[in-house]
Amino acid sequence: MITQRSGMIVKKLGMTRVFMDSGEACPVTLLSIEGCTVVAVKKTNDGQLTSLQVGSGKAKNVTKPMQGHFSKAGVEPKKILREFRIDADKEIPVGSVFQADYFEKGCWVDISGVTIGRGFAGAMKRHNFSGLRASHGVSVSHRSHGSTGHRKDPGRVFKGKKMAGHMGCQKITVQNVKVIDFDVERGLIVVKGNIPGYEGGWVTIRDAVKKPAHPKGLLDGVRVSSESSAVEAV
Repeated sequence: MITQRSGMIVKKLGMTRVFMDSGEACPVTLLSIEGCTVVAVKKTNDGQLTSLQVGSGKAKNVTKPMQGHFSKAGVEPKKILREFRIDADKEIPVGSVFQADYFEKGCWVDISGVTIGRGFAGAMKRHNFSGLRASHGVSVSHRSHGSTGHRKDPGRVFKGKKMAGHMGCQKITVQNVKVIDFDVERGLIVVKGNIPGYEGGWVTIRDAVKKPAHPKGLLDGVRVSSESSAVEAV
């Protein structure tokens, strides 16, 4: 049975490449940990653990209610907050700070982020349509999507028809991304391939759900640290 651990909030720095032991060039994305900290532990009325609230980044302006929320947790105000559902035996104390080695080298993760907004785009760019013919009576509308209607029956355009419209700026989850390496000192996680979002944008990373996250089985505990001392959550 695959246990469910908490995820992390990281910042996408950009893409580069690394060379594997075989000499093959591998495209990778660098993820930076900007003080990712457990802010709150949320439970139901019967005391059952449901999720962890995790925050990351430094907040510039914070409302008074949120000031009290962060003050109660004893952590600095965070710019972004996310919740992760976890199992009861994977609870992490409030105030614990995640480290880059939270995800092992070679493990599989799922990464979610908001794609880059492209504004209003045509059918060729948005849905990869081929467009109309270059000649034979076609003029002006070479990049249009063509007819969208029907005959008398049904006499309407079906919902979900691929047409021109707003492109991008959607939450996308890329599954089964492999962790290539990590750097605890600099707080960096290196993952294979591209992930959604722009450079400097926030994304969430957690254990994969469609395959065992760790080749040798999940960790018995999680590696996090506190400002005062190391914390082991089992």
